[in-house]
Amino acid sequence: MAEITASLVKELREKTGAGMMDCKKALAAVECDIEKAIDFLRTKGLADAAKKSGRVAAEGIVAAYVSDDAKAGAIVEVNSETDFVAKNEEFVAFANGICRFISENKPADLDALLAMPYEGSTVEKVLADKVAKIGENIKIRRFAHFDVKGEGFVDAYIHMGGKIGVLVEVEGASKSDAETVRDVALHICAANPLCVCESQLDPAVLEHEKGIYLEKAKESGKPAQIIEKIVEGQINKFKQEVCLVSQKFVKNPDETVASVLSGKTVTRFVRFQLGEGIEKKTEDFAEEVRKQAGL
Repeated sequence: MAEITASLVKELREKTGAGMMDCKKALAAVECDIEKAIDFLRTKGLADAAKKSGRVAAEGIVAAYVSDDAKAGAIVEVNSETDFVAKNEEFVAFANGICRFISENKPADLDALLAMPYEGSTVEKVLADKVAKIGENIKIRRFAHFDVKGEGFVDAYIHMGGKIGVLVEVEGASKSDAETVRDVALHICAANPLCVCESQLDPAVLEHEKGIYLEKAKESGKPAQIIEKIVEGQINKFKQEVCLVSQKFVKNPDETVASVLSGKTVTRFVRFQLGEGIEKKTEDFAEEVRKQAGL
């Protein structure tokens, strides 16, 4: 059997990113054949990736991409288990690369994206390789892409290094309006509107809010006609607070977003907040140590 040298282990580690002991085991299993050792580790890595897929991945990054002509753009949330990995250069590069890929290839949904050819393989297999190499569960959670056919402008805003991201499309805007569109994206990030305008508000949401306001107003003991006016006023205030165009502009509360847009129209927007809706596990590290020690 060929000798497992330090240089062979080093070469295999550089090519695969696997740990030193894993590299030694792989070389021993295939009689020091580097190419076979790579395959051995990939096979083992993919098996590890399957085990890791059950772990909660609530950290990560929201990445965005906008084409040079600002006619197309995409936003994606890629999750990891820890914030440490979320700051890993390879992880960030993967998220940014996938985001651009989404914008250029326009997959219909996540399943379609995962099946697409990517870097000589498929997105799904490249993702599994990243899981094996980085050592954490990594998931492409969600994405959106905009493609403007007529007169319009796409822009994005990323906040806190990828904790929140916004993609917005404005009709009637051009590159000369870039600053305004970016300000609107920033506003969406800060104010978190539910929709662009009142006509897009979900009637079920309005009914829910109305029910809450009505119950509160009844406790005042005021006449029914007064209660009706109170509820109407509160609903109107709610609409102003959750509809983008009627919100007070964060950079100048004396203006509304509609006045900042000055005749331009926000066609659509997407706002992703990292990890929203994911139930994070609370780790008890002392208990984990006890379990591993058999106590």
